[in-house]
Amino acid sequence: MNEIIEKEQILIEDMICVIRGVQVMLDLDLAKLYECVNGTKDINKL
Repeated sequence: MNEIIEKEQILIEDMICVIRGVQVMLDLDLAKLYECVNGTKDINKL
C-alpha cells in the first residue's frame, strides 16, 4: 500500500531556449515544471 513513486528529474537548464538572443521558457515546459493539471491552459490564463 505504501508505494514510493519516483519522479523524473527535471533540469531547468534543458528547458531554456534562446530566441533572438533572449533566454525564454516555453509554456509547455513551465506547465510541466509547475505540475499544472490542465497543462498550458493554466499557464496561459495569467
